Amino acid sequence: MAEVHIIGQVVGGSEFPNQSLFCKWGIHAGGAWKLIAGTKEGQTQVDIPENEDFAYWSHPIDVHYATKGLQGWPRIHLQVWHQDSFGRNELYGYGFIHVPTSPGCHTLECVTWKPNGTFQEELMQRFVGGCPQLKNPDLVYSGADRYKLHTTAMGKVHLKLNLVFRNFDKYGVEC
Repeated sequence: MAEVHIIGQVVGGSEFPNQSLFCKWGIHAGGAWKLIAGTKEGQTQVDIPENEDFAYWSHPIDVHYATKGLQGWPRIHLQVWHQDSFGRNELYGYGFIHVPTSPGCHTLECVTWKPNGTFQEELMQRFVGGCPQLKNPDLVYSGADRYKLHTTAMGKVHLKLNLVFRNFDKYGVEC
C-alpha cells in the first residue's frame, strides 16, 4: 500500500476580531485510506496575546496513512473558537484545506468563515453573544450543500506541514 506521513503543526491564527483563541482540528480521509498511526483530531490551548494580532498555538500534527487509491485525499478541517473572560466559548469560524499532494515542506493558510444567522439571531448575538453553528460540521469539508450557506469571512489559520510519501511509485503514482 502507498503511504503518506503528515508531520507538522497548527501554528496559529491571525486577523480574527478578538484574541483569546483556540482551534479544534481534524483530518478527514476517504474510505480507501487507513489510519496507521497518530491522532486524526485535536484541540489547541487558548492563547491570549497581549500586544500581538497573532494567536500562537504550535499544536503538533503527526499522522500516518496508508491507501490503495487517491480518491478521498486527506483534508484538514478547522474550527476556531474565542473564549471570553467568563470562560464562555464562541465559534469564530470554520475552514478546511486539502493536504498538499507533493512531498516536502509546506506553509499553508486556511481562510475561515462563519455562518450568518437570521436578523433576530444577529441582533441577539450582538447583545448576548454566541454565533450560529452548523448542525452537521461535515458540511465544512464535504461541500454538498455548502453553496446554500450565507457566510461572513473571518481570520486565517496558519499551518506548517511536512509530507513524506512512500511506495507511490510501486502503484503507478508519480510525485
